[in-house]
Amino acid sequence: MRLRLVLIIPGAMFLLAILAFEFGMRKGAEKAGRTGPREALSGGELIDLLYAQDLDQRDFPFPAVVSASTGRTVVPARPADAGTEAITAAIDAAANEVLVMFNGPDSPLRDLRRINEASRFFEDALRVLLDGREGLTCGIPTTAGGGEQRAGYPDLRIEHEASGTVAYLDPKLFEATSVDSGLRTFYYTPKAESSKVTADAHHFLLGFAHDGRDGAWTFTGWKLVDLARLQVRLKAEFQAANRDLYRAGAVLRGSR
Repeated sequence: MRLRLVLIIPGAMFLLAILAFEFGMRKGAEKAGRTGPREALSGGELIDLLYAQDLDQRDFPFPAVVSASTGRTVVPARPADAGTEAITAAIDAAANEVLVMFNGPDSPLRDLRRINEASRFFEDALRVLLDGREGLTCGIPTTAGGGEQRAGYPDLRIEHEASGTVAYLDPKLFEATSVDSGLRTFYYTPKAESSKVTADAHHFLLGFAHDGRDGAWTFTGWKLVDLARLQVRLKAEFQAANRDLYRAGAVLRGSR
């Protein structure tokens, strides 16, 4: 019963937040004299409404966001559960092995210019180590549309074969001195066809700390986080691709 409340209450809160946002949009449209449901707001009206909602200042439970966007449940870690214990113990062993591997003198990370380029090495090493663990499988999650996709959350899907317990794992790298930083480092974009969350599962983030010495990083430790307890915020932003930026008619000058 307690578990149901843990899952239902955040979902209800998220639904109320969405309804409040939609209500605000509707009221704003009415004030602007727009009654048709298909009539678009002007840029100024849209920005005013986004500011009025304070979306970037409000916290939403990550499990509720995942449930609303995928229909799947984020299952809190259960230390007494055999499947959960097998998966977390395997992650523990693999994380320690990866630290030794990438702190060694022959580490392939020594030739990299930026720490961001090292993320793929951690992901690949963890996938091999976890998939080689007896009783577990680990691979790249397939999307709701059936395709395999490396980009986007989450990076890895682990399954305990005996119990059928599934866990999604997202490895991250962070500078040890920035552990209390307020800068955004975790992103989740709700999508339908390309969503990689296709099962009720644990959601774990594995953060590896480093000392910040570019090109000669020492990885000092790791933390396994249960994302069932994560609170997230929504950032509204306007964006454009290169094809929008460099389109014909917009470029004033270029190299000869």
